[in-house]
Amino acid sequence: MVYKILHIARDVRIAIDENKTSEQLIADEDIDTLSLNDIVRSKIVEAVRRVVTEAPTHLLDGGQPFGDAIFWRSKGSGWTLLPEDFMRLLIFKMSDWERPVYEPITAADPQYQLQFSRYKGLRGNPQKPVVAIVSRAEGRALELFSCKDATATVEQAVYIPLPRVDCDGGIEIPERCYMSVVYQAASLVLATIGQGDLSSMMSDLSKQLLV
Repeated sequence: MVYKILHIARDVRIAIDENKTSEQLIADEDIDTLSLNDIVRSKIVEAVRRVVTEAPTHLLDGGQPFGDAIFWRSKGSGWTLLPEDFMRLLIFKMSDWERPVYEPITAADPQYQLQFSRYKGLRGNPQKPVVAIVSRAEGRALELFSCKDATATVEQAVYIPLPRVDCDGGIEIPERCYMSVVYQAASLVLATIGQGDLSSMMSDLSKQLLV
């Protein structure tokens, strides 16, 4: 869902004000309203990035398709380039897989080396597929392990792009993550203005909503 930056900033200010003590309100007199509003707006994109990166899959929605071309290798494995604005995988499934993959591994994961084993039982397969996000000369890519053969096609491939503010002053946020983003932005603002304890409290509130 697209939310206006101005509306998010308003909710962040409300969250901050509702959780302050009288001493913290007095301390804020040194920060003028205009500069505080600027700080709030400057933290929203980072707050969205942090929350959407950490949120469990069932809280996410939207996303963009990818995987127009699969480049095949041996043993039914292959790869596809990721979009430049890729932030997080939402779902990936090939046509001959019995189930989709929601959580990719990386090249640093011990499971990654097993995908190149000569023993078939150690590699990903249509019953228990594996995908990995890796760096290639062509750019970041998603490697898939494995399909029965190169006739398989992409059935589902959706990613969450890096957050950005559009030309109308809106930003895409999964609806069920909205309040977590508000508290995370409040935490970042409070850390910037030197209110560490309240910042930590807001960060905890944000994480508690990601269940």
